Amino acid sequence: MDLEKQPQQPARPPAPPAQVSPAEAVPGDSLRASDADRDRIADILREAMAEGRLTAEEHAERVDLVYRAKTVGELQPLVRDLPAASSGAAPRPEPQPYAYGPESPDGPADNLIAVFSSATRKGRWRVGPRTNAFSLFGSVEIDLTEALFGQRLTVINATSIFGSVEIRVPENVTLRGSGTGVLGSFDVRTLESMDPEAPVVVVNGYAVLGSVEAKPKRGKFVADLQRRLRKHLGH
Repeated sequence: MDLEKQPQQPARPPAPPAQVSPAEAVPGDSLRASDADRDRIADILREAMAEGRLTAEEHAERVDLVYRAKTVGELQPLVRDLPAASSGAAPRPEPQPYAYGPESPDGPADNLIAVFSSATRKGRWRVGPRTNAFSLFGSVEIDLTEALFGQRLTVINATSIFGSVEIRVPENVTLRGSGTGVLGSFDVRTLESMDPEAPVVVVNGYAVLGSVEAKPKRGKFVADLQRRLRKHLGH
C-alpha cells in the first residue's frame, strides 16, 4: 500500500538577531574608566585616610591602583569597604576648609628642589594639597607653623639623596607618614590632633644616604582662622 506523502513544511527563516543597546552590549564593570571615574575614587580614598580609615601606606597602594585601572570594574573593589561607596546616593559634600578659604586651592603640586643648594618655604604662605620636596646633596626646609591650610589633607612627597628634608608642623594638626630609609633616616613623628577637623599632613617618600624628618614644632599652633574668617565675612 502506498504511503500517503506528507507535504513538506517550508523552512522557517532564521530569527533576526535581537537588538542590543550599547549599555547592554558592554557590562558596566567592563566599561572603560574615565579620568572623572578615577578622580572620584581617589577623592573617596583621600577622605578615608583623613578620617583614619586607611593608613598612609594603604592609601598610597590604592591610589596607585586607581590610576592604573583600565575599567570601572577595577575601580570598585578599591572602595568597596569604605562607607562612601556603600550606596549609589548623591556624592558626599566636600569638607569645608579648616583654616583659610572659602575656596579650596586646586592646580599643580608645589615643588621645592635643592641640588647642591638649599630651598626653604616658611612664614605666612598658603599650603597647596600636594608638595614635592627633592634634595640631592642639598637641604630642603618646609615650615608649616605659620602656613594657611586651604584644605584638610596636605600630602608632602619627600625624597632625599645625600641630603636632607626637614618638615615642621604646628602641634595641633595631625601628622602621619610612611617612607623608607636606605642607609639613611626617614623619621615622621606621628601626631594625632584632638580636633577632628584639624588639618592632616601626610609625609611620604624615602631617604638614600640622607634624611627626611617631620615633627611638630613646640609652642606653635594653627590659629583659629575659621573664627576670624566668619568674622571677616560678617557671619
